Amino acid sequence: MLITEILARNGRMYADETALIERDPEHHSRREISWCEFDRQANQIANLLRSRGVGPGSRVVHLFMNSLEWLPLYFGILRCGAWVVPLNFRFDSENIRHCVAVADADVIFFGPEFFTRIAAVKEQMNSVKHFFSLGPCDLDGVENYLDLIDNFEPEDPQLELHYDDSAALYFTSGTTGLPKPILLTHGNLESSCIVENRHHLQHHDDNLILIPPLYHTGAKMHWFGNFIVGAKAVILKGAKPEWILDAVSEEKGTIVWLLVPWAQDILTAIEDGAVDLGKYQLEQWRLMHIGAQPVPPSLIQEWLNIFPQQEYDTNYGLSESTGPGCVHLGMGNTHKVGAIGIPGFDWECRVVDALGSPLPQGEKGELVVRGPGVMREYFNNPEETARTLRDGWLHTGDIALIDEDGFIFLVDRKKDIIITGGENIFPVEIEDFLQGHKDINDVAVIGLPDERLGESVAAIVDLKPGRRINEDDIETFCQDLPRYKRPRRFFFDNVPRNPTGKIEKPKLREKYAGHQEMFKL
Repeated sequence: MLITEILARNGRMYADETALIERDPEHHSRREISWCEFDRQANQIANLLRSRGVGPGSRVVHLFMNSLEWLPLYFGILRCGAWVVPLNFRFDSENIRHCVAVADADVIFFGPEFFTRIAAVKEQMNSVKHFFSLGPCDLDGVENYLDLIDNFEPEDPQLELHYDDSAALYFTSGTTGLPKPILLTHGNLESSCIVENRHHLQHHDDNLILIPPLYHTGAKMHWFGNFIVGAKAVILKGAKPEWILDAVSEEKGTIVWLLVPWAQDILTAIEDGAVDLGKYQLEQWRLMHIGAQPVPPSLIQEWLNIFPQQEYDTNYGLSESTGPGCVHLGMGNTHKVGAIGIPGFDWECRVVDALGSPLPQGEKGELVVRGPGVMREYFNNPEETARTLRDGWLHTGDIALIDEDGFIFLVDRKKDIIITGGENIFPVEIEDFLQGHKDINDVAVIGLPDERLGESVAAIVDLKPGRRINEDDIETFCQDLPRYKRPRRFFFDNVPRNPTGKIEKPKLREKYAGHQEMFKL
């Protein structure tokens, strides 16, 4: 059943039950819609677009912050047969213009946060025939779609969609400096509902607290596990520890997907007494899971000490695999914390050498995956598609190994490996080690140019609030690392992460090594 059909079924079966809740703690607001209203809004948006000649093969850009309107718009675009093109809300005007050009978009929907950015490049968006805003906008030729949709029938346009039809164009997050447009099918989206639900066993009474940006495959595809069984979700605008705990307590949240910095912030707030767990009703919180980035084992060990009643899972995936799920640790496998896990439901995984041949257990190589979420292609880029998709296998660019029990351990990204004196250094290993220091909040490890060694190891260290340590303290802590892996330099600074939690290492290399990496689409 395609996701557009799942929404229609939810609208019939759970009509007046709550589907989505928006909590905005900063502005003290709360809104919600039912499954029936969700379905109705999607139909009206689809019919609005159909009235403007938008249909199969059209590309519709979706540029919103997380909100109650985000998902109905996404489904409405799919229902009219067009490709939905969600854009990163951090993109500046030039990157928005470039994405619109790459997608050859016919329509753009955008929220009020983007009015200025759209105004700067609107006249250069030559392919766009219709501009729709969320709320009044004084730009010429822009229509407030909220004023229009009630003029259109709330009935499904009944456009026949197929499993293999193209559905969505996602742009990679760009942490390696080269974001690429990824084309997904309706079948890819459907498969992610099934995989997520099989992994976390969501049932109709579950409630997901959804915090990460919806433009990324990760947050949305985790929500798909609730969606397929008609379970509600809370779109939480903000990630302060007290806001997360308030939402879980007051909305009776049962599942929360956190990024590493948010989980660390919660633990630090508990440790420092900034939050009192006794104020919250958390007994129903059954699952905390993390994805989108390597997870320090020390963080999870501390988490489970504080929340022993919760289950935990780590999820691995890429936009090219329709988000998380091709690998997951699996609830109940906390004895393997540190691994990204085993092949997900209906997925196959291998670790291969440079020629694509499988490597023996314990040897490091590139992780490749095969399954129902593998993208169709990099849009209009057959050369990059051919390099990445080979014989049905998606080459992830991540270095991994498989242990004696079949669990996959992520070592690092090919691009981030540091070669010092002929030795390969994997930053994730050192980052995980340093995260074990009680005063360190976050850490990133990069290579700096070195005349003798080629590269030397440097660590950017972000301390917990109010903590004071110096280089000598950290060097002493690092004595348990092999000498060649010990950082030669330390910088006390914030660790920049993108909205999905990945460390933005090109920014750090530019800042500390003078190595600028081009950000281009």
